[in-house]
Amino acid sequence: MIDVFDSIESSEFPLGFCVDRTGPRDSVFSGQHGKTVLKVEARALGAHQKEAVVTEGERGPRWRMVSDEGPQLKGSDLAPFPLGFFNAGLQADLLGNIDRLNQSAGSPLLSVHQTLVNRYTFSGSFFAGTGQGQAEPAEIEIYTKGGCSLDQAAALLSEAVRNALGLAAMSSPMDCTFAIYVNGIRRTVTGVTPSAAPDVRDPLKTQGGPPRPLADGHDLPGLIQKTSDYIPPSDAMPSSSSKYGLEVLGRSELALGKAQASARTTLKAPPGSEFGFQTQEEQLQSPAAPAGLALLSAGIAFCYMTQLLRYAEYLKYKVRAIRMVQFNPFERIADSQGHLVARALPVDTHLLLHGEEPDEVMQKLLAMGATTCYLHAALKGALNPKIMLVHEGQKRQIS
Repeated sequence: MIDVFDSIESSEFPLGFCVDRTGPRDSVFSGQHGKTVLKVEARALGAHQKEAVVTEGERGPRWRMVSDEGPQLKGSDLAPFPLGFFNAGLQADLLGNIDRLNQSAGSPLLSVHQTLVNRYTFSGSFFAGTGQGQAEPAEIEIYTKGGCSLDQAAALLSEAVRNALGLAAMSSPMDCTFAIYVNGIRRTVTGVTPSAAPDVRDPLKTQGGPPRPLADGHDLPGLIQKTSDYIPPSDAMPSSSSKYGLEVLGRSELALGKAQASARTTLKAPPGSEFGFQTQEEQLQSPAAPAGLALLSAGIAFCYMTQLLRYAEYLKYKVRAIRMVQFNPFERIADSQGHLVARALPVDTHLLLHGEEPDEVMQKLLAMGATTCYLHAALKGALNPKIMLVHEGQKRQIS
């Protein structure tokens, strides 16, 4: 049973806010050549509630955000579900690239809207330990208006896709790495690819208490908020031993010239509540909202932690605390023709467990979480997105 020190409902703070804005984002956040690593420090709050502090690059802004599950997993439904964070992050990162390239081209596009669908399946039995999470390619529709031709709009979008670091996380197959610490001591990892990175510090020690929002009033209003309530499904959810699917629907619009995106995301199947996110891309100094990559990185950590919490609860493991430090590297490099291309590199996850279970049980928990996590499945595959452009009513398949 996870020790409960605080909860989303007991907090006086918003679901998302900035805790440090003193340092700049790395230049890769503005579409330039280079590399950045987002750091996610996450902890389980109890039940399915989770908190993360995401640092955008080595010295960049730090954002606090919380997550929960909906009624289908007996969550409180007070904060966005993990797959919703990932969906919103994909949306925002792509729109930021479109905005930057549109400005460079003289702003031929006058409006940009997007829908983005993620689908996931689960096979085997979660409770028997044979479960396997799988992800499918993202399906995206981009709706644009403006004075340019369909060919011009398609060329701009194609380049934006090539530069999208978020989409690269799905299309670049990767072997993610793991480290495990049991009661403060790092152990040898088995069953997954071990991390070669140095030891990390426990987030409980580095943060020194619950994060608090800045008093500068610079955050965009409603960085993360619930926008509509859950509607109970008419049919029961499939059994845990069948193959079933999850469908996440996202919609977003771009504030052209500001690199600000408003994204909404909901669990369409089975039905769930809708949550809204405000993001700001491109801005290196003092951004007013997190980048899409911050939401995406938090979503991966939250999704993995959901699986850990489910297994620990079902198997009645004596685990008192689950925390993690996760590193998400991204880079833009030049291809053979000199074009910048986005790449995502393997995620490195350091899992910190406290409890009374032997090491082999803790190792089993780490490995089962990785196998069933939908977003780690998305990172493993070469999932190129399916993209349709609709410009002034004319359609063009981009990929």
